Amino acid sequence: MSPRSGPRVAAVLFDKDGTLFDFTRTWSAWALRVMRQLAEGDARLVDAMARELRFDLGSGTFLKDSPVIAGTSLEAAECLARGLGGGDASGLERFLSDEAARAPLVEAVPLAPLLDSLRRGGLRLGVMTNDNEAVAHAHLRQVGVADRFDFVAGFDSGHGAKPSPAPLLAFASAVGLPPSQIVMVGDSTHDLQAGRAAGMRTVAVLTGPAGADDLRDLADVVLPDIGHLPEWLCIAEA
Repeated sequence: MSPRSGPRVAAVLFDKDGTLFDFTRTWSAWALRVMRQLAEGDARLVDAMARELRFDLGSGTFLKDSPVIAGTSLEAAECLARGLGGGDASGLERFLSDEAARAPLVEAVPLAPLLDSLRRGGLRLGVMTNDNEAVAHAHLRQVGVADRFDFVAGFDSGHGAKPSPAPLLAFASAVGLPPSQIVMVGDSTHDLQAGRAAGMRTVAVLTGPAGADDLRDLADVVLPDIGHLPEWLCIAEA
């Protein structure tokens, strides 16, 4: 579907991990390092945490059904806590947030020129992630694009988490636009379900673990990555 077949697109709301940043190249090696750090040399604990996270130690990648892919950082901490035999998930979440804020990020495409081209086209931009808000801000600052966004929210920002449409509607309210003029871009079914429920158009990208067949039924279009957005949106690239 082309955006020309509906109302004028005036804003784009991005997921973060798997959308702005390549999920596997950013988070797989990081997750393995964190599990080994928490296990303190006990390979059995690494195995147990990997099972809870649905992380394949052989390939060093998350499986498609991993709760971490679209879940919140608290959900990831709860998985790790179960793998460790119980304990304080909230304390683990703080540890994960501190570690995640320093993760070596791999941009899905060069972000600054892409975001600048979208802004030159008159689009308002936002980020809604099921990570926490502080980490989202840290990541956007780390790659030098924090100032391109009108809105940044995490699961802890007071609007809820995807697949609820509430945080997406908070973006619509923040930029003063009807949902029908907003595109939700994401790599998971949670992103796209939230977009559909909010009344937004939905774009799936393949820079996360999910494949096209996993996302197609929930998306107006499936793109290889966000670098193809300007063409789909009919905005001339600079």
